[in-house]
Amino acid sequence: MSDTATGQDEQPKEPLSAEDRMRERRSAAYRGATRVLARVGARASLRERLAGLQEAAPGVYDLDEPSDVYGNGVVEALERRVAAVLGTEAAAFFPTGTMAQQVALRCWAARTGNPTVALHALAHPEVHERNAFREVAGLRTVRLTGEPRLPTAQEIRDFAEPFGALMLELPLRDAGFVLPSWEELTELVEAARERDAVVHFDGARLWEATVHFGRPLSEIADLADSVYVSFYKSLDGFGGAALAGPKLLVEEAKTWRHRYGGMIFQQFPAALAALAGLDRELPRLPDYVRHARVVAAALRDGFAEAGVPWSRIHPEPPHTHQFQVWLPYDADVLLETALRQAEETGTYLFPGFWEQKGPGLSMTEVTVTEAGLEWTTEDVRAAVADFVGRLLAETPRTEAPL
Repeated sequence: MSDTATGQDEQPKEPLSAEDRMRERRSAAYRGATRVLARVGARASLRERLAGLQEAAPGVYDLDEPSDVYGNGVVEALERRVAAVLGTEAAAFFPTGTMAQQVALRCWAARTGNPTVALHALAHPEVHERNAFREVAGLRTVRLTGEPRLPTAQEIRDFAEPFGALMLELPLRDAGFVLPSWEELTELVEAARERDAVVHFDGARLWEATVHFGRPLSEIADLADSVYVSFYKSLDGFGGAALAGPKLLVEEAKTWRHRYGGMIFQQFPAALAALAGLDRELPRLPDYVRHARVVAAALRDGFAEAGVPWSRIHPEPPHTHQFQVWLPYDADVLLETALRQAEETGTYLFPGFWEQKGPGLSMTEVTVTEAGLEWTTEDVRAAVADFVGRLLAETPRTEAPL
């Protein structure tokens, strides 16, 4: 037997960094937890993800059909399905939302003759895409507001310079997954059209907006000239996105998709997972949204009853099945408390990352999916009481932020 076969030539592994150790610890706690508010596919093992796709795929597409090649077959089936759900003429599959939105807005810029895109300061392209609109697509962005809400119609009307497109992120994730009211949204669209601007919805999480708006997806999408949706954020797919809108726009977008390197040889795993998400998760999202409101209220009451000097649920009630929790403690303390609770009790109340927002002030995001539907108000309060008991045992009380 060779040295390689016996492992004698293997080099010792580099010691893990503190960040990597924490990541592994959080992952182990999540996998081992018996109670969570959400089971997110992206945090499952490869074996679990493949097994889930193998189970779901036969119910969403004929697996005896030829595999896709450069966007045909199951990918085209997914595009037709998305267009039907959103009520648009056509849709195009993209490997990422970053690519889909760059393409959409550069296509609109060519039509309007104005490469300026008006958006929120917290919009995804402004915060998370390394200035891709400017550096790659040749677009220019202007910020309508930085407030933790959608812009107002008056802010659009009063903006000091022209813009070719208004981009609205629905919901606005970094502001707390917030949405405007239906009346406010229609006024935003009207205000943009008064300025001869097209309207594009960054609808990465648009799927769960129907409860808040009280409207079906097709009616929501009909307000915009184009819409982008994601397949992994709410539908628990492997990845990918779609751009939906008029047929001529979508056909042009497919040309740019090729130019951007998005004409991938085969994409059937992502397409099948997206179809499965449309079948399985999309019909359940309204239940998740409604129960998130129950969970949020129980968290608020639980913190007050447990002696936390100050807490905030934002927005209250939640607009979607995701919302923010703010507490007056440092992020590393909250992260450690959440981990110890998971490791010692099997309940992982806050498996997300805690973000330091200021001295002694931190925020995390809470998601409620199928696993969370089992939690009663009493369950949430009990978990909060245990969490806070651990927290207060090791940290001094602080005053509420101003």
